[in-house]
Amino acid sequence: MTEMRISSRKNPLLQQVKKLLSSKKERENAGLFVADGTKLLQEAIKYYPGLETVILSDTVEAEVPKQVKLIRVPEDVMESISPMDTPQGALFVCRMPEKTEFTPKPGMLLLDGIQDPGNIGTILRTADALEIPVALLEGCADPYSHKVVRASMGAVFRTPVIQTTWVAAKASCEAAGIPVAVTALSDRAEDIRSADLTKMAVVIGSEGRGVRREVLENADQELIIPMNPRCESLNAAIAATICMWEMK
Repeated sequence: MTEMRISSRKNPLLQQVKKLLSSKKERENAGLFVADGTKLLQEAIKYYPGLETVILSDTVEAEVPKQVKLIRVPEDVMESISPMDTPQGALFVCRMPEKTEFTPKPGMLLLDGIQDPGNIGTILRTADALEIPVALLEGCADPYSHKVVRASMGAVFRTPVIQTTWVAAKASCEAAGIPVAVTALSDRAEDIRSADLTKMAVVIGSEGRGVRREVLENADQELIIPMNPRCESLNAAIAATICMWEMK
């Protein structure tokens, strides 16, 4: 293990970490992403082979693998680079994983334009727990932003994140004989309890506008989650969780 101490906030490595935390473009260009927190660090150490650099406050201890760089910083420096109001004293840099090709499977979720990092992270966490395949379509939040990684509770380290397009996903599902259903508030929609979700790919739409018109018009079926008539809709992560439970 290579260990060094950095006390300057202007250090190039620490400046890069700040850029990686704030910019998707920077993450894509560098092929790196940053996560924070001692619990997530333990998950990365246990499950993720792409862990490269660990930055710890002086008072924080962790069993860092010998092939990983360990950087020690004063607490005030950690506070200056951490995205948290109350830092846990651990930041770490990981290599982006190699792209995982989309493979259509019955009983899977397709996420369409879900932009809230908390919702994406929660869905990935639940899918990891229930072993439900998930693919992110266009417009979703970056699964390697620190907010998504945190909300996923380390699921991104344990299960590959699959990203594809609607056109590619629909074509692949058609070729595999897997019908694609969308969750929608319409008179045509079938009650989710009477549909066999184990044989479908189900699209969950964004928090504000739901599933895109292009997706809605080309789906094979519409599904609805029954709820109290006075309630307009469900949170995207909750709707996804209900669908995943039906898939099981």
